[in-house]
Amino acid sequence: MTILVTGGAGYIGSHCVQQLINAGEKVCVIDNLSRGHRESVPPEASFFQIDLLETDRLTETMKSQRIEKVIHFAALAYVGESVEDPLPYYNNNAAGTISLLRAMRNSRVSQIVFSSSCATYGIPENIPVTEESSQRPINPYGWSKLFIEQILMDCAHSYPNFGFIGLRYFNVAGCAHDGSLGEDHSPETHLIPNCLNTALGQQSEVTILGNDYPTEDGTCIRDYIHVEDICAAHLLALNALTPDSRCFYNIGLGHGYSVLEVVKTTEKITGCEIPITYQTRRPGDPPVLAASNDKISRELGWSPQYTTLESIIQTAWTWFQNHPDGYQSPISLTSENKSKDHP
Repeated sequence: MTILVTGGAGYIGSHCVQQLINAGEKVCVIDNLSRGHRESVPPEASFFQIDLLETDRLTETMKSQRIEKVIHFAALAYVGESVEDPLPYYNNNAAGTISLLRAMRNSRVSQIVFSSSCATYGIPENIPVTEESSQRPINPYGWSKLFIEQILMDCAHSYPNFGFIGLRYFNVAGCAHDGSLGEDHSPETHLIPNCLNTALGQQSEVTILGNDYPTEDGTCIRDYIHVEDICAAHLLALNALTPDSRCFYNIGLGHGYSVLEVVKTTEKITGCEIPITYQTRRPGDPPVLAASNDKISRELGWSPQYTTLESIIQTAWTWFQNHPDGYQSPISLTSENKSKDHP
């Protein structure tokens, strides 16, 4: 089976590509490299630098590569940026997905696993969040993902044999257990990488937005899920995917850790003091976010392998120590990876 992975040069996508290859699947990656890294794509995967909006090129690639199923990661994903400049988010995420779906229909490909987000829930009324919780996004990024969910449901009702599974996950963290792949964003907005960059001396402090929440230490609590556990869920969804599939699953540990707990755990693992500074709350941030994973556990047999904050951060620390400049670190660049490019 040949799988198309959109956004396969990104953080989550590249980890998923490696798991697919390890499982014996043939993988075709498309990525416009606006935020992904060519070096993160394993040499075993074919690679095409294509934008989601290039419907004709997508169609040509899917036909030539004989794609059978799609895993769709490609998206802009900065919440703050989506508020400041929403149009690129609707254009890339929503319109880009429509272009992908058109290419799938042109190529007679009818099954897709979609990377959605907990941002579709907005500020939940109850914790843990279940798949039946109300979806009321509070930013354009969350709305773009919810629009795509609706588009997928409409396609499933209208087109014969069109099946999809959407995965809504919470705070993705960690890096590949063998140190081969990691997290490299610019700018970096995630808490754990910012803590590790501070431990490495690449930034002076970690900024915490709000310390007056109704939690034990006053900081937000979030459900952190290891990137490899998320990718394992995508593989389970891929194997369960049929022309009749039309469902959504949450992916999370089911409980959370506070921002200060993350900082203190990072200090313990790195042996470095991490200075912090407090700023006012970010509008719309709920005090606690955690996902119920009962449905995906029950129906797909998924369970996380990284169940402690320490185990998650340790894998990230290994990557950051060996790749202080991300994928531009000399240790990460190989002639084999750089030379295997396709038009």
